[in-house]
Amino acid sequence: MKAPQEAMLLRVFVGEHDRHGHAPLHEAIVQKAREQGLAGATALRGVLGYGASSVVHTAKILELSEDLPMVVEIVDTEAKIEGFLETLDGMMSSGLVTLEKVRVLQYGTPGR
Repeated sequence: MKAPQEAMLLRVFVGEHDRHGHAPLHEAIVQKAREQGLAGATALRGVLGYGASSVVHTAKILELSEDLPMVVEIVDTEAKIEGFLETLDGMMSSGLVTLEKVRVLQYGTPGR
């Protein structure tokens, strides 16, 4: 384990059916993060959630939603995350973005 390092966590909350051009928005965000050399990005599909509309979206089989919540998480240095925010601003028309400072503990071999 390496010593803890200060970093920034960017979380982007969108809907599964939100788009950027012809691609799902969550996929486009992950791809742009990769293109800009950010350390890593993960898209997570929520099983239950609601946003500004207060409409509950769920993955329950009897109430299957067609627009589940999606969260994209990206961790990198504060400078790189701040630089990515301008790109993100041009991609999103709605959603929620949060930022928080985190301590990174890296396990294993870097690059694997």
